[in-house]
Amino acid sequence: MDRQAQHQDSPRTESVGQRSFASRCAGCHGLDGRGGERAPNIVSNPQVERLSDLQLQKIVADGRPDFGMPAFRLIGPSEVKRVVEYLRTLQGAGGAATIPGDPKNGRLLFFGKAGCSSCHRVRNEGAFFGPDLSTYANGLPAKEVRRAITSPDPSSAHGQLAVARTRSGEKVTGAIRNEDNFSLQLQTTDGIFHFVMKADLESLEYQAQASMPTDYGERLNPQQLDDLVSYLHSLNVVAVPGEDQP
Repeated sequence: MDRQAQHQDSPRTESVGQRSFASRCAGCHGLDGRGGERAPNIVSNPQVERLSDLQLQKIVADGRPDFGMPAFRLIGPSEVKRVVEYLRTLQGAGGAATIPGDPKNGRLLFFGKAGCSSCHRVRNEGAFFGPDLSTYANGLPAKEVRRAITSPDPSSAHGQLAVARTRSGEKVTGAIRNEDNFSLQLQTTDGIFHFVMKADLESLEYQAQASMPTDYGERLNPQQLDDLVSYLHSLNVVAVPGEDQP
């Protein structure tokens, strides 16, 4: 195809996508794609931006019955493609955002070598000492997530730990969630809260405040860091029917 043909085809392609989007999608998502009462923002939503063109085409074709979105496969693969191309122009990205790394390997690191799950929890897995990271990376650039891992804020502590021993012989080790002059509430790694009256304690040992490790830049190589960042981002990707999630 010569340059003149390409130049003539481009406006036509955009016009088809724009026309189809206006007639089939705008009623719920709005003419600008930024959402309405019936459907969410699909232009500046990072979860949607991160999907590949093929993933978006599959969603348009198959619909999302769980969210009340009908299937549009009858319009044909060519028009489905044009709709996605027009959505990309609305997003101003010209394509899906690229997140480096392998999320599946990142998951292995999170629950293995990196030791993240010993403090943090994602999707109901892991410990409760640190913040739940299931939605942490939502909307954050990859470089910002990576920086938070390798150069954490000194103030990002997980909460003070304590070992409580009762007069009846019970021992509870956990993060202090509430404390006053008369009682103590500890949360153990299994997520269970333990309420203890201080009058029933034989001893109470406060341990050093657990903070975010600062040596991940040395413990993990660049590829492993990319994998870990990719895993945290993958937790927020919109599920595509028929695809395995990390």
